[in-house]
Amino acid sequence: MKNTLLQPEGWVTPKGYANGVAARGTMVFTGGQIGWNAQQQFESDDFIAQTKQTLLNVRAVLEAGGAGPEHLVRLTWYVTDRNEYNSRLKELGAVYREVLGKNFPAMACVQVAGLMEERAKIEIEATAVIPP
Repeated sequence: MKNTLLQPEGWVTPKGYANGVAARGTMVFTGGQIGWNAQQQFESDDFIAQTKQTLLNVRAVLEAGGAGPEHLVRLTWYVTDRNEYNSRLKELGAVYREVLGKNFPAMACVQVAGLMEERAKIEIEATAVIPP
């Protein structure tokens, strides 16, 4: 069974995410991933660079669980500056597609006052489901 995107009748189709996803199989959950490398060191304070590294980290954890971007059913993004997020959507979309491809799960994005790692500008949690 392939994951099924849920689109209520009459709703405008969202861009870059799904309203919902129905899935069956082995569930893989990531902890909150941030924009540092495997040695827990930040290489940049740029929002887009941190987002790319965060997405690479999400992908690496998924792969460790036997999943890939095509198995994503949910992403929750926590950003420290929604204005930067919104003003850089074109760059953000390009980095997203580069790392995760054209896989657009259900998604929430929340602005937070800060993250536990002071230099972090973004944190992402992911849920994937590997079909039986």
